[in-house]
Amino acid sequence: MNFGARLLNMKRGEFPLACMSALFFFLVLCGYFFLRPVREAMGVARGMDELRWLFVVTSVASLAAVLIFGGVVARMNRRRFIPIAYLFVIACLIGFAALLIADVRTGGGLIGTDAQTGLSLGVGRTFFVWLTVINLFATSVFWAFMVDIFDVHQGKRLFAFIGIGGTLGAIVGGVAANVISELTDTPYLPAGLMLMGAGCFALAIAVMLTLDRMAVRSEVSSLGAAGPGSPAGGETGSSGAAGTEDGASTGGGRIGGTFWDGAAAVVKSPYLLGVGLWVVFMAVANTMVYFTQANIILSDSDTFSQLVANFALFDWVAQGFTLITQIFVTTHLIRKIGVGWTLAILPIVTLAGFAVLAAWPIYGVMLIFSALHRATRYAISRPSRETLFSVVTPSEKYKAKPVVDVFLYRFGDAAGAGIDSLFAVLGLTLAWVAGSTAPLAAMWIVLSIGMGRAQTRRIRG
Repeated sequence: MNFGARLLNMKRGEFPLACMSALFFFLVLCGYFFLRPVREAMGVARGMDELRWLFVVTSVASLAAVLIFGGVVARMNRRRFIPIAYLFVIACLIGFAALLIADVRTGGGLIGTDAQTGLSLGVGRTFFVWLTVINLFATSVFWAFMVDIFDVHQGKRLFAFIGIGGTLGAIVGGVAANVISELTDTPYLPAGLMLMGAGCFALAIAVMLTLDRMAVRSEVSSLGAAGPGSPAGGETGSSGAAGTEDGASTGGGRIGGTFWDGAAAVVKSPYLLGVGLWVVFMAVANTMVYFTQANIILSDSDTFSQLVANFALFDWVAQGFTLITQIFVTTHLIRKIGVGWTLAILPIVTLAGFAVLAAWPIYGVMLIFSALHRATRYAISRPSRETLFSVVTPSEKYKAKPVVDVFLYRFGDAAGAGIDSLFAVLGLTLAWVAGSTAPLAAMWIVLSIGMGRAQTRRIRG
């Protein structure tokens, strides 16, 4: 038992909650990675110029989505709004699939092909924007639920393990999408993958409700009557993730407030502004990597199915790197070097990767760079970034967090798309892209270390 506890970095009673949380994340990411390569193929099928335009539209849509989401959260408790959010995802996926199936049955074809119709084009554009926004809400809600269940100290130990469950789900979804796309050129491919993703989200709802009941009954959960985040646990406070504010519990009660509270909290709090700026830096870097990857994949694919298969290949290879990193590195990294220095790893990888890609701008190098970058982002940066929200109030966590994770993230996407478009117009090479990341990475590293210190001050205060 002692060896197992040291190996998994868990204390007595935490294993069932951690495993169920990992299964929840497995299903969420498995469903998403059935959908992601379809989105990428639809976005790039008509060329890079349309992809950049879709990124800008997505940023505008994110603002409206954040306001709507904030209003819903203010009026519903956690146990209700999380399942409803995933039910909404399922309903939309069924709707998209039905439209594509109807289009094919009437003689239409896939976006980017000669048989493309106005309906398939509209569905493709809408699906790209919709999934890009919904993905951030799906993961943001999941991690907000995790910091409801576990306090900041548990999060540092358990989030890496939970992340492994999500990575395994992403690998399963990515490999399945890749294999299916390699085996068929049917115009029903996108609809089929959408319905598979919907099935995974349906299972995720059942797991989430079970996990919620387990956490409420558990003494080691912040939601439990004697858990570490309750008054009996002795670790609540005005800035504690599991504490209460204005009588609002992190449990089944309403969060309260209005949909403007999230944006106002970010503007008023230097700490949340710092988190938001970090996310903007990350999104700009991610977008520059993404457009470079999309350009290389587009030039290497002849059909829509090949586009889906190649994007799925990049996905599951990246998740394989992520899994290795999570198992052998992440579990103890945050505790050993601290949150700040852990956050600083991603800008260092970004700078180094673009430097190598500038010298060898080929498919294989892009595959490795993309995999390493995403592995660092998912396995190292994401768990450490989520612990930053473990020291904020429930209201900030559920309403300000989507502002940071969705709108500011997509603002960074739009900025990154603008930079990429400018480079394309000027005809600049990858060497210029690599050089432009140097000042960005330097500011990003300084901010990372500063956020780690700010979190430490909040914990001690």
